[in-house]
Amino acid sequence: MTCTKEEIEQKRLAALQKRQNKLVPSVNSTNKTSTDLLCSPLSSPAFAGRPSKNPVYNSNAGFHPYARPPSGQGSSRNQNTVPIGKVISGTVYLITENRFEVNPSEFCVPLINVFKTIPSRSYDANTKLWNFSVSDYHELMKQVSSLEPYVVLGGLPTYVLKVLQDPTVDPNSIDLSPVESTLRNKLMPFQEEGARYGISRRGRCMIADDMGLGKTFQALAIASYYRHNWPLLIVTTSSMRETWQSKIHELLPSVPLMNIVTLTTGKDVQLVADRQTEIVIVSYKITSMHTDLLKNKKFGFVIIDESHYLKSHKAQCTLALRGITRQCSRVVLLSGTPALSRPAELYTQLALIQPSLFPSYTEYGKRYCAGKQTTFGWDMSGQSHLAELQVILQKRFLIRRTKDEVLTKLESKTRETVLLDSSLILRSASEERGLSQMAEACLNSRPTERHAALLTFFSESAKLKIPAICKYIKQLLKEMPSGKFLVFAHHRIVIDAVCDTLDECSVNYICIVGTTPPATRADLVDKFQHSVSCRCAVLSITAANSGLTLTAANLVLFAELHWNPGILSQAESRAHRIGQTGGVCARYLLAAGTCDDVMWPLLRGKLTVLNDVGLSNDTFDDTTMKHQESKNNITQYLTPPNLKNKNDYIPGTNIRKGTLKSEMGASNCVPDAQCALVNAECSKSLNVNKTDEQKDDLFPDDIELEESFLEADDDDELLANLDL
Repeated sequence: MTCTKEEIEQKRLAALQKRQNKLVPSVNSTNKTSTDLLCSPLSSPAFAGRPSKNPVYNSNAGFHPYARPPSGQGSSRNQNTVPIGKVISGTVYLITENRFEVNPSEFCVPLINVFKTIPSRSYDANTKLWNFSVSDYHELMKQVSSLEPYVVLGGLPTYVLKVLQDPTVDPNSIDLSPVESTLRNKLMPFQEEGARYGISRRGRCMIADDMGLGKTFQALAIASYYRHNWPLLIVTTSSMRETWQSKIHELLPSVPLMNIVTLTTGKDVQLVADRQTEIVIVSYKITSMHTDLLKNKKFGFVIIDESHYLKSHKAQCTLALRGITRQCSRVVLLSGTPALSRPAELYTQLALIQPSLFPSYTEYGKRYCAGKQTTFGWDMSGQSHLAELQVILQKRFLIRRTKDEVLTKLESKTRETVLLDSSLILRSASEERGLSQMAEACLNSRPTERHAALLTFFSESAKLKIPAICKYIKQLLKEMPSGKFLVFAHHRIVIDAVCDTLDECSVNYICIVGTTPPATRADLVDKFQHSVSCRCAVLSITAANSGLTLTAANLVLFAELHWNPGILSQAESRAHRIGQTGGVCARYLLAAGTCDDVMWPLLRGKLTVLNDVGLSNDTFDDTTMKHQESKNNITQYLTPPNLKNKNDYIPGTNIRKGTLKSEMGASNCVPDAQCALVNAECSKSLNVNKTDEQKDDLFPDDIELEESFLEADDDDELLANLDL
């Protein structure tokens, strides 16, 4: 364990003071020897010309920086002294690209006197801290060094100074004429700006634009500009491989289709090694399975789509990509949510772009994640110096634009929360006590015990919310006789209940979960977008939150929450993106007394952290609250027209037990051809001799990514073993 300069100095002076107290239990200040005076801070040049009266240096004398001087002594007697045995430390960090701030551990008159000699000094009355121009940084640190060892400031890290001093190319001076004309003519102005930014950073950057702003176009434009560095490797999710292949064929027609290889099985290995192959498209899982093959190809350009999945620096796929990207010239990362919840998730992505910038993950975590060492290792779950991290990101690594900034014609997105009818959430007294105990365990227990409590709480809450969710969907269909909407949920039991409710109401819909084959997804999305009769899309919040364009919907319902606000933002952007002609409303269905009471404040807190780093501009603070229409209205006093046997229905709903599942036809789910395709895929899973691609299909994106790449996030670990 290494100690900082301030900690070493504190320990040294504390030892000296302890030794001095043992040798001389009581020393009168009037009996100071010349040696004591030479060791005092007054011998420093910063204190030259000050009153030469003998001050009291013993730290046991009750020194306090804000205390008034004792009666009969002048104020000048103690104002310029620092007591022996006490070290005044401080931190220095950037607050903007041009200014830095000093935060001392306590008030110190000699240090303030040094501050007042710096021409660019500025005092912030709100924070009560001094800040200075970056150009005066070395001069300030030089003058403060004269106060050592009694005043020690931790300076800016070397990599921060390197980022500030490195010359950058003006993106406006970049000529995009080398980009293939078919693609160049389709770029919107802000997409051209993103391509120029990537080229000005020599092809090593991150495009972190908001979801739905065409990051694929910008990445391919940068790749076309650097075509002399090909072959090109594209790493994406399993469901997006065909989408990338079709986009390349559309935007880069000069690349022969036979020179584009999608690595899915062991049979494609020879095609990848072929010299004529210019572009290779792989999924994250295949990357870790064929690492040596991809390294031997010696790619010169790598595009990593949805790079936020690589937030764990210990994941197998992360280690594989680290070895591949180190030997290539250009690396472009794409993500609408670079950090889903905390700054620690950024390190792996930044290290892929510029491996030599940060000394180590530990140093990064200590600086920006409030890293502290515990008995179980380093805890990097916090955040610190976020303004400095934001400067580094914008100066060196990424460009980010939001829909509000670049799509002025795109109507805004609104958020609403609906408090579900508590009378529909049926709970016994024992269940009520159990939920209260789970909530208390989530808030007050130790982290290891909190995991199990959160899992149970999340699962039990889903079961209790089902009757109220189904009732709300029925009310929505009555209030909205036309128009399309999306329904996101996490647990399979909730997804099945929503599908049964839509079947009962004779509503045509599509359903996409983790086991839905990629080829079938494209057909289902096309049906939702263009079929007038298809009104609803029931989606898994982890399997369908990215890579889908569902702009035909204007309403997005969240039957359940997710631990990461980035996942929710991505899910909202399935409808709120380029191609949307109207406003989009994101509506969250919350139930009091359930896991929503814990998750909703958690999401708001994580969004605040991401906003401080500049990686998000979303907030749940301005969300409007509504209440579900209660079933306790005047109709309960009227005689029902048709009496039904209550035992035939799920309690609290009008859903008949065990029906409609077998009656689901092609009109209410997928076409016959698609059903045949699903059956074919299911029969593949029973084959003992599975190929690599079939193995990949057996691990849908939501399960694969949560188990492989999200283990560094404690929140996402909770979702790994849930029933998906």
